[in-house]
Amino acid sequence: MTDTIRFDVEGMTCASCAVRIERVLGKQDGVETAVVNFAGQEARATVTDDADVDSLRAAVARIGYDIEEIDPDDDRRSITERYDAEARYQLRLVIGAGAMTVVVMVLAMIGPDTAWNPWVQFVLTTVIVFGFGWQFHRAAWKQITSFSPAMDTLISIGTLAAWGYSTVVLLTDSGGFVFFESAAMIVTLILLGRFFEARAKGQATNAIAKLAELGARQARVVRQGEEILVDPLELAPGDVVVVLPGEKIPADGTVLAGRSGVDESMLTGESKPTTKEPGSSVFGATVNQLGRLEIEVVHVGPNSALSQIVRLVEEAQATKAPVQRLADQISAVFVPIVLGIALTVLIVWLAVDGDAAVAVSNAVSVLIIACPCALGLATPTAIMVGSGRGASMGVLYKNAEVFERSKGLDSVVFDKTGTLTRGAMTLAAVFADGDEDKFLRTVAAVESGSEHPIARAVVLGAEERDLVFETAAGVEVLEGRGVIGTLGGREILIGTPAVFEDRGWTVTPSVSAAFEEIASKGSTTFLGGWDGAATGAVGVSDTVRATSKAAIDQLHADGLSTAMLTGDSSLVAESIAREIGLDTVIAEVLPADKAAAIAAMQADGAHVAFVGDGINDAPALTVADVGMAVGSGTEVAIEAGDIVLMSGDPTASVTAIRLARRTFATIRQNLFWAFVYNTAAIPLAGLGFLNPMIAAGAMALSSVSVVANSLRLRRFEP
Repeated sequence: MTDTIRFDVEGMTCASCAVRIERVLGKQDGVETAVVNFAGQEARATVTDDADVDSLRAAVARIGYDIEEIDPDDDRRSITERYDAEARYQLRLVIGAGAMTVVVMVLAMIGPDTAWNPWVQFVLTTVIVFGFGWQFHRAAWKQITSFSPAMDTLISIGTLAAWGYSTVVLLTDSGGFVFFESAAMIVTLILLGRFFEARAKGQATNAIAKLAELGARQARVVRQGEEILVDPLELAPGDVVVVLPGEKIPADGTVLAGRSGVDESMLTGESKPTTKEPGSSVFGATVNQLGRLEIEVVHVGPNSALSQIVRLVEEAQATKAPVQRLADQISAVFVPIVLGIALTVLIVWLAVDGDAAVAVSNAVSVLIIACPCALGLATPTAIMVGSGRGASMGVLYKNAEVFERSKGLDSVVFDKTGTLTRGAMTLAAVFADGDEDKFLRTVAAVESGSEHPIARAVVLGAEERDLVFETAAGVEVLEGRGVIGTLGGREILIGTPAVFEDRGWTVTPSVSAAFEEIASKGSTTFLGGWDGAATGAVGVSDTVRATSKAAIDQLHADGLSTAMLTGDSSLVAESIAREIGLDTVIAEVLPADKAAAIAAMQADGAHVAFVGDGINDAPALTVADVGMAVGSGTEVAIEAGDIVLMSGDPTASVTAIRLARRTFATIRQNLFWAFVYNTAAIPLAGLGFLNPMIAAGAMALSSVSVVANSLRLRRFEP
């Protein structure tokens, strides 16, 4: 047995920290996999039963970081709140350090005309470096003593080098150049960068907090015949709650009485109210708009739809895209390499120029400019914002890999029933070579033993005609082909012409002609008969969704080919394909063969997304490069998909692909600029073109710019 444990992580300041913690956790006994999210300040470990949490905590503590297990039963302090608190803390430090730095800068510009000037600079800079900048030195000490240098190591060494060199010059009265203002400004600018970074990361991670806040604040529950207000957390399955117009539904449940329109946009992204009546399912945090509803509670707490959405978003944000692996590999060795480069710059400048102040300044510039914070933020912040934006639009990404895989898609394949069509079958036509009512009664008697949408349509159609029928005995489903049963001692066969042909049953020309005529009108059509012959044909129809054509048109505009994969007849499938403009139709496919059809397309070089909602779609959803499960479908399909589309609207598939591609494009932009920044800036600093203050400002700006670029995804519109 394995389990996933989540940890809050304290002390991470860059991607190399995350890589180091991930490596250490992964090596511990009982840990199968470990993933650390730098932007989310979280670690997840998949562990076996013999794993010891205290041992994991101790192992991480030895390298200078703290982890605390997140109790799944407790309300977790949101990452957003943590970043808000961090931003407020850093702002206080920035204000204090900034005020002193202004004084130091003024004194440095005035020049050492008086004996007390450099001493005042020394005192103020000492307070700034060791007081306001103490967090850097404390973290650096932990990193150095555990032989795991990281970003704080570079900052600490850089500021201490600038302060230390200037202090030696002052104390020895050597008359050399001092740059206390550089040390002070470095600390202030990096603190300012951390303030902006924390604030921006808080904005990037607030999707989960906003989702969690959507729940109702109170519930009107019926207890002993009276309506009382309670906390929704006190509800239990079986409770009956009353929801008035304008109120939020407090828990998932089933409508017992009343009729109303419910705003489910927080789930589906669609603003149009959904009609609810007795028997309808409703979900917590959705808003009752019109009438009074009485609801029996079905799911509460972690089993509710809202909790599952939050869980999916959290899990997506905790995973890593393949493109991040290169960044992680670089971050793991980056800091030691930079320390070596800085030492080389110091030695070379001392040998070439002989000016210790210039050598120290250039070495400090290398240390500060090279901090790999932007590299670590490039991928996770984009994933956080992209997945959060998706959740607000009814699109749930289950892992980070889907963003990268969506980039290579060239084909989108749809299931028909419940995806491109509404999945609500109705009886459209009946033909009998004899008594039509008798024929329909017989067919309904066999179909009444099945829950298939086509069977239900036939039964409801017979009931609407006030026909009375028994239930056939020995009903056997012929998967994807038909059904057979016994009624009054007769074997009744219902199914496709191929089933009748395989069994050697006769199909008369009149029945065959009727079958073709009904099918030509776009109905799903099948034969029925007994005594070895088909005696009639039945057609049921399914309404094409109003937005299906728009979805296909938009996919074509994006350069994607489209196809429909269905077990229905070719005539029906072709009729729908013509109506909405599909490129390809693959019809009369047995449920077990859907995955094979997707695999065949992939074998021909296609990169396929499959959109489906049924149990028989689960294998195809798994085989496809990107599986999109319609959230209104079965739980099996949702579990199999890479993306969950919370609405039945086919245009949600367009939104999912476009947002995934935009997110991946943002990741590539972030990584490009982070790589360019570090590779270009280090040589400039080493050659003396960047002084330490400019380096500190540029380093802080790089991190903020990466997060700001990711935040643009919050304004994404398909």
